[in-house]
Parts: sequence; C-alpha cells; structure tokens
Amino acid sequence: MSPSLPNFLPAVPEMFVLGMACLILVVDLFLKDEQRDATYLLTQATLIGAAVLSIWLTGRESVLTFSGMFVSDTLSMVLKVAVYAITFLVFVYSRPYLKDKGLFKGEYFVLGLFGVLGMMIMISAYSFLTLYLGLELLSLALYAMVAFNRDSARSSEAAMKYFVLGAIASGMLLYGMSILYGVTGTLDLLAVNNHLLQHATAANVPLVFGLSFIVVGVAFKLGAVPFHMWMPDVYEGAPTSVTLYIGSAPKIAAFAMAIRLLVDGLGTLVHDWQQMLIILSVLSMVIGNLVAIAQTNIKRMLAYSTISHVGFILLGVLSGLSSGYAAAMFYTLIYAIMTTGAFGVLLLMSRQGFEAEKLSDLKGLNDRNPWYAFIMLLLMFSMAGVPPTVGFYAKLVAIQAVLQINMVWLALVAVVFSIVGAFYYLRVVKFMYFDKPESEEPLAAGVDVNILLGANGLLMLGLGIFPGFLMSICASAFTG
Repeated sequence: MSPSLPNFLPAVPEMFVLGMACLILVVDLFLKDEQRDATYLLTQATLIGAAVLSIWLTGRESVLTFSGMFVSDTLSMVLKVAVYAITFLVFVYSRPYLKDKGLFKGEYFVLGLFGVLGMMIMISAYSFLTLYLGLELLSLALYAMVAFNRDSARSSEAAMKYFVLGAIASGMLLYGMSILYGVTGTLDLLAVNNHLLQHATAANVPLVFGLSFIVVGVAFKLGAVPFHMWMPDVYEGAPTSVTLYIGSAPKIAAFAMAIRLLVDGLGTLVHDWQQMLIILSVLSMVIGNLVAIAQTNIKRMLAYSTISHVGFILLGVLSGLSSGYAAAMFYTLIYAIMTTGAFGVLLLMSRQGFEAEKLSDLKGLNDRNPWYAFIMLLLMFSMAGVPPTVGFYAKLVAIQAVLQINMVWLALVAVVFSIVGAFYYLRVVKFMYFDKPESEEPLAAGVDVNILLGANGLLMLGLGIFPGFLMSICASAFTG
C-alpha cells in the first residue's frame, strides 16, 4: 500500500510566506542602499498576499492535515489575518525611523517575515512538535532583531538576556511536553486530549508536573509575572521599531499557543491549570500596574503595562468557558492594536535626532502636533479602560468571564488594579496637554504613516462604540 500525500492546501499561506521570505532575502543581496524600498514593498506585498490566501482557503469546517499536526479553522484564520495586519502597520511605522537611524536594511524585513511564519505555524499547530518548531522559529527571529543594531552595546546586552532567558523557558516547555508524551504516548493535541478523557485523573502526579512546565512556557511567552523579567530590559534595550514588533503581533501567537495547549490539548485538566492561571493573573495585574507607576522611561512603562494587560487576558482563559476564550481573544487583538499605535507615536518622535524614551519627551506634544497628541490620548484612554474607548469594553468582557464562574473577588481585584493603572496612562496625557514642550521642533511624517496612525487611533473610538462586529468574530472562532 503506497502512502497517501497530505493535504497541502491549508498550509499554502505558510508556504507562500516562506517562499517570499527566501526570495526577498536573495533579491535584497543585489540591491543598493538607495533601492532598499523594493525590499520593503515586496515584504508588504507578501503580507497582503498571505492575508488573501488565508481568507480564501479557510472554510467553515476545521481541516486537519499532516497526520493531524496542522489545523486550519476559523480561529487560525482570524489570528493569522490579525498578525498580517499588525505586522503591516509595524513595517509602515518603522520605515522612516529605520532610515533616520541608518538601520534601513533588508535583514529587518526578512527577519520580520520569518517571525510571521513562526507565528503562523504556532497558530495552526495541533501537535507539540509543530508548536515547538513555530515557537523556536519566532524566537530566533526575535533574538536577532533585538541585536539588529550591532553598534549598540545596550541592544546586544538586551539580546543576550532575551536569548538566555528564552532558552531556559523553551527548555521548560520542552520538558513539559516530554513528560506529557511519556504519560500519553502521543504528541498530537487531539490524541492527548482523547487520552486524558479516557485515562487521566487530577491525582496523576507526572501529568501535573508536565502541565506545570507547560504553563511556565506559556507564561514566559506572554510575559506574565513571575516570568516577566526579560520584558522591561528587552523593550528598553531594543531599537524602538523592534520593540514595536515584539510588543504587538507575537502576543497574538502567544495567545494562540495558550489556547492550543491548554484548551485543545489539556482541556480535561482545566481545574488544574485554572488555579495556576489565577495566581499568574493576579500577580501580573498587581505587579505590572504598581511597578509601571514608578517608571520614567516610557518603553519600560509600556512593558509593565503589557504585563498588566496579560493579567486581563488570562482572566478570560482561566474561566474555562467559550465566552471567556472569546473575551481573551478580543482583549489580545485590541491590546496588539493599542500597542502598535502607542509605539508608532514614539517612532515618529524618535526621528528628530534623538530616541524618545523618557516620559518627559512627551511634554507639550499637543503644541508640536495636536493630531498626534489626540491619537496618543485615545490610545492611552483605551489602555486605561476609559469609556467609550474599546479598552473599556475589552476589560469589561474579561471581568464578565470570571463573574460567570462566580469569582467575584478576582473581578474586584481586576477592577481595583485597573483603576490603579489608569494613573500612569493619564500621566502621559497630562504631559502632552498641560506641560511645556522641551523642544519646539514640529513633528511630521509621510502620508502613509499619517493615514494609518490616524486610523489606528480612531479605531479605539470606533470599536469602543461598535464592538459587536469584532466580538462576534471572536465568538465564532470558539463556537465552530
């Protein structure tokens, strides 16, 4: 009997991105510096092409291929399209910054595309092996991007820290997968879930050990406390364009990893991982918000802000309900859009011969460019959860998820630290509107950046008033 070929159709977007990344890598070798825009345009065309292919090839039914190791479903389609869109924005915002800093090189875009490929594999992974391969591909691209500015000792130090801590986290994740393979005898998430339904009990000690290591790996990639130590240093040390990349799209892939591992593969152990996620969520909201207040560097402040947002994302996941997963997905997508816009404004300010890193650099932004100040205000209000911006709705649905499982105390913790967190976001607004600027130099950017940044900021208001469309897409990803 001859072996049958797998169905390659669901993986066509991944093959397209891989092929284009290799092609761009070769083409870029023959380009002069003044022709580098061709690399940028090819990269953006690749993201648009991948989005078209992903939407076109994904049907209503879930499709498993490559012996059940790869899945194409509504969840994967929505998350992949979000990754393409966010990465597209990242590259648009980054281009003027990279040119100004003398870092406009093809490597940035090629590494970014390989990172996108890693995220795509993570999102569609339905096996420990596939997921780990996608994670490592993404991680290696990120390590190299952090050290992208080879003349910066601070970037090299941040890359080294990220690499060492990331390797430890990957090792823990791999160890957890090994234990689970030893217990269940399979690497496929569907088979693991079926095995646990038939045999596993909560008292199975090796199983709980394996689960613990899996949760550690997921927590590190999300940046949850106490596995968050890499985040502030990497955010601060990396070039701001790379910080923008790290802080946005990879969080969507990390969310997908959490859903694939904990819900699709280990859903039977929900009562075990729920307890662990409660601890991670509370610690992330408390420490993230409190430490962010003390920061004077805005990149570090946004890093701790991210940690607090991860606490909210975990609220939806730990509920163990489809509505909770949809709420967590909604929060993750909104977080990615908010972060992209906030770092986009910082990139604009950094082009004027200095790196906008301190909070005081935002003083008097309204006097220098009222439109950028208004966009930043919307983004800060959304991050703080001020109505009617979409950040308020995202926090609301996350809190509703834990109320559905009668964890009122956890909802109260989320509300209290959401109010605490509002302080440092509103401080940014105060700097922009009530303080005198330290520089009178006006700010300006290209038409493409202005249009997309404006849309990015106004989206916070539009989605806040009409959140139903995006929320229904997230809900459909978990209801089939």
